[in-house]
Amino acid sequence: MALPPSSSASSLSAASAQPTPLHLHLTSRAPGRLPLLHFSRAALPPPLRARIPRTNLPAAPGTPLHRALPPPPSASASSSSSIAGGGFGSDEADDGHNHHGGDGGGGGEGGGDDGGHNDHGGEGGGDESPGDARGEALFVLAQLGRKLDTLPSDLAAAIESGRIGGDIVSRFSELEANGFIKWLLQFEGFRERLLADELFLTKLGIECVIGLVAKTAAELQKRGDNFFKEIEVVISDVVMAIVADVMLVYLPAPTIGLKPPLARNASAIANFFSSCPDNAFQIALAGRSFTLVQRLGAFVRNAAKLLAVGTTASFIGTSVTNTVLKAKAVVNKDLEDEVVEIPVVQTSVAYGVYMAISSNLRYQLLAGVIEQRILEPLLHNQKLLLSAMSFIVRTGNTFLGSLLWIDYARWIGVQKAHDHEEA
Repeated sequence: MALPPSSSASSLSAASAQPTPLHLHLTSRAPGRLPLLHFSRAALPPPLRARIPRTNLPAAPGTPLHRALPPPPSASASSSSSIAGGGFGSDEADDGHNHHGGDGGGGGEGGGDDGGHNDHGGEGGGDESPGDARGEALFVLAQLGRKLDTLPSDLAAAIESGRIGGDIVSRFSELEANGFIKWLLQFEGFRERLLADELFLTKLGIECVIGLVAKTAAELQKRGDNFFKEIEVVISDVVMAIVADVMLVYLPAPTIGLKPPLARNASAIANFFSSCPDNAFQIALAGRSFTLVQRLGAFVRNAAKLLAVGTTASFIGTSVTNTVLKAKAVVNKDLEDEVVEIPVVQTSVAYGVYMAISSNLRYQLLAGVIEQRILEPLLHNQKLLLSAMSFIVRTGNTFLGSLLWIDYARWIGVQKAHDHEEA
């Protein structure tokens, strides 16, 4: 059936009005180069760079948040065109796209960024305990109704750096309730020791009380019937022992590290000894740790101090003894031939060496191992029993030290036994 002429003409005109479809035939080649395109590459939009800003949590309270900066104009301008542009582009554009795509996946620059964030997070993880300690200390301080500037400067700095926690702040407040202890807390050395060991003064008093009794008993046992014949030497031993007892308790006592770091121009030796604990065997507090070399350094440092203390104490003791002997000879002329002066210099140096080695080792073991690591964990809730046990072990240590000193002094020749005179 033939169509009407008018209908045929309208159909042809409608068909001729439709646009002819454009077919692009692309050969499969390696991405990156499209040499067969017949239009300018400059007209293509740049590739898409999708970057998600991340927010870093602060490592410690008070640290400001790191806000992600908005993407540069080039990146924002290209974000809408990458979907349409797909993989089209020049060598440089493709290289840049692949590079930043690797970034997003963590393989290239972005991976480096992530690594940087991980490093920062690692530091934050390392500072997690100090940060928690700082927050805990400030919380306890707020509960006590005090401000940070009301504390001693070294204690406040230790709180700010996260080296001490809330338990130390509570202990400081409790110790301040006693007027005498509050006065002692003004001195840095006593403050460090009282905060580390609330029974420090008790142990110091125990040592002073047993110093006279135990030293005298040891002298009596060791010298026997010659005790009164050698009474001048006995007095010398007891006097210098009492003078040294305080330092023997003070120096090896465990402490809380409140000392500020040394200046940058300090020597390597000074920096090393400042990092050593006060007791070679003490428990590391506030997340600190000590190496074997640092603990050996604690023994060496205390040995040097006790050498000076022992020499000074012995010098005082022997000088007092010689003065008593001379006064005794003046009063009783018959004793002039029997009085023998004690060699001051030799005895003083000998006693300093003895304290640096024997006393140093015994008192560090006593304070750092027997008391802090054994007795206190077992009896931390029974202060009276803990004090009694400390009294017993310190009495035994003092008595043993007196016996060892007599044998040592006779062995090096600064003291002589009178047993041969009885024969």
